[in-house]
Amino acid sequence: MDRYFMRKSIAFITLLFAVMAPGTALAQQAEYIGFNACGKCHYDQRESWSTTAHAKAFDALRPGTKKEAKTKAKLDPDKDYTQDENCVSCHVTGYGEPGGFVPGASPDDMKRVVGVTCESCHGAGGNYRSLHADAEDRLKTMFETSERKPLADAGQVFDMEKSCARCHLNYEGSTEHEAKPPYTPYHPSVDAKYQFDYQKSVMTTGPKNPVHTHFKLRGVFKGDPVPDVRSKLQEDAPEPE
Repeated sequence: MDRYFMRKSIAFITLLFAVMAPGTALAQQAEYIGFNACGKCHYDQRESWSTTAHAKAFDALRPGTKKEAKTKAKLDPDKDYTQDENCVSCHVTGYGEPGGFVPGASPDDMKRVVGVTCESCHGAGGNYRSLHADAEDRLKTMFETSERKPLADAGQVFDMEKSCARCHLNYEGSTEHEAKPPYTPYHPSVDAKYQFDYQKSVMTTGPKNPVHTHFKLRGVFKGDPVPDVRSKLQEDAPEPE
């Protein structure tokens, strides 16, 4: 009886895992599609982002750029860091991941994932992009909103703060993030401006916003997960053009 019960239990757990696994596997296999693909629908956000430091992050690795900041961080301002794997991963999107920036590749061949793009914060869009399109069609044709959870299951990131911390708080001795090598050379002990404040960063409006302007959302999706900062951001968000 005990042996029979054990076999049944193992079978049930195996079945349960098989049912639950697809969503996890789906998210793990998601490919990066590049900011142009995102920008086809989110045009205003793309245009706003294109003027930010995130959009130009890769250029900061070129020799002769950001000389004062590099010198202060004990880096060689005349060195070309565009092929330094310890630096590149935080200045491109999806480094070494499916569809992301290929280590050692020419930036000209990787234009869609050069810089800190949409997917650096929101996750690889290969699997959730179609869900956005389907939800938009559903709202237009049937006036129905769609559940947000399938987006998360497909790899869309709603905890953007964690995405930011991966680079901004990854310095040796960080108490706000489980930092691991390679560490960023830009940390608060080098300059107070490197004390990263997620809330302050995303709430900044105008040209100083480091990510992009947050526009009014049309309510295509409903339910959890919802980013903690969403309601605050939407209070005075401008209408998209």
